[in-house]
Amino acid sequence: MKKETEILMATTQASSPAIRKGGAKSLPFKIAITAWIDLLGYGEMIADVDYNPIATNAVKPLGRLRNFHKIVAEYSKREYRTLVINDGAVAYRDLSLRGQGPTVDFFCHSWELFEAVQASEMQNGFPGARMVVAPGLRAKGSRRAIDYTSGHLDSILGRMRNGIISPEEAVKEASAIEKYFDVLPQLQANFAFSKSYIAEQSGSKHNLPGPAFYIDGLIFDKDKPDWIEASDVIDWNLPKYKLGAFFYPVLAVRRPKVPSSQMAGFRDGLSIASILAPSSSVSTAIHTLRNRF
Repeated sequence: MKKETEILMATTQASSPAIRKGGAKSLPFKIAITAWIDLLGYGEMIADVDYNPIATNAVKPLGRLRNFHKIVAEYSKREYRTLVINDGAVAYRDLSLRGQGPTVDFFCHSWELFEAVQASEMQNGFPGARMVVAPGLRAKGSRRAIDYTSGHLDSILGRMRNGIISPEEAVKEASAIEKYFDVLPQLQANFAFSKSYIAEQSGSKHNLPGPAFYIDGLIFDKDKPDWIEASDVIDWNLPKYKLGAFFYPVLAVRRPKVPSSQMAGFRDGLSIASILAPSSSVSTAIHTLRNRF
């Protein structure tokens, strides 16, 4: 009985991804940062095989895609979560309201992922990738799909405790749970994601050629730190979407061997929010929150 219950509880934890409750409840939004990376020229590769995954010459584009997915998986971690969408992937997290450490870490993790993908691409003779990292605000997400799963699992546990079903039946039912609708709350109404995706997709036509790694200068307090090597800053604008940014094309990163929390030159979440949402009501909430810290 004990063993089956432990198995069931493990299933419950695996099927119910936690959404962190961190962040100030007084703020009407979260401060997020995302990195969108896309394989260059992949559309042409699958067009050349007539979009047929079982064609003999489809081995090359499929192998490229699977290798990309493998690398993204290897570089994903608790504080650098990812979602793969075919030949693109997004990494995401919420920034700290009172410390620049998470901003530093996200930047460095993104650069490491980009370098790994780029090295693989060059080794295999492919065009490479383009990544854009940008901060932004996001709405507080809905838990609807997660709550549905949690409710089903609670029902199973309750019926098992009441002797209606056996532990073996409970484990079997829990393992068979299938959702027909899913949502990743951290990426819904996430305007950091919107910005990084749109900027990356705008590409060479809008001064962001690839392969390359671009970082929104908004994450820096004044200028970029000296340990980040970059070429001339790009004044990027896309009037159609009312978006603009100063992007640094990063060439090399030589991270100092000091804790992220001690690295100067990066903004924390509240500093970024005060620039992105300068309205009086938001400014008042941010000011009040800073005073609490």
